[in-house]
Amino acid sequence: MANIAHLPRPILQNYAWQTQGVCRTVDPESFFSPDSERGARRSRREAAAKALCAQCPVVRQCLEYAMQVNEPHGVWGGLSSNERQALQSRVRRATAS
Repeated sequence: MANIAHLPRPILQNYAWQTQGVCRTVDPESFFSPDSERGARRSRREAAAKALCAQCPVVRQCLEYAMQVNEPHGVWGGLSSNERQALQSRVRRATAS
């Protein structure tokens, strides 16, 4: 579950970037896998989602948001949940050094 306790208050300008996302015009299932999805099928769906992210004008804000709330599901900011977890681990190790 995402940790939203430390997010900014729900003021429009804090989340306005979301209105500019390419994902707003795409089926959300493109970014989130069903529980049973594995292997090549999941890889293809994630690759298609990441291709959309690559065209998105707010991809940086999206990734920052997902990292801030520790979003455990889906493709956000061009990274899968596993990629975001790995990035967070690298950041933690770098800041601990």
